[in-house]
Amino acid sequence: MQIKIVNKSNHDLPHYETIASAGMDLRANISESRVLKPLERSIVGTGLFIELPIGYEAQVRPRSGLAAKKGITVLNAPGTVDADYRGEIGVILVNLSNEDFIINNGERIAQLVIAKHERAEWEAVEILSETSRGEGGFGSTGVK
Repeated sequence: MQIKIVNKSNHDLPHYETIASAGMDLRANISESRVLKPLERSIVGTGLFIELPIGYEAQVRPRSGLAAKKGITVLNAPGTVDADYRGEIGVILVNLSNEDFIINNGERIAQLVIAKHERAEWEAVEILSETSRGEGGFGSTGVK
């Protein structure tokens, strides 16, 4: 699949690290390093602008290493870039650790997954079909 992209950063285009990778790393495109204090959030620009085909979205997701090692995650994970959005891809980072985190220009801060999606049409009804689960949710199936 070909996707049009404008790269206004000084970094290479996002790419897949391995043949089986689902996501491509996004890099911070900032003029100077930033400190993200504990429980602080910040929108970090990437310098990337994309044109997706209708029926696709780009999902901005956390990087597992940053989350596990540093407590840094994407606040609205996954963030959605819609096919009709033409602005810069920004990443809402949040620091869930107890330590300051320094964001440097060019640092890999998130990953981008391109995904196909469907559009739903609602069918208003008075009652839904019954299932064995019924209305059970939020842990109703147990933990073991």
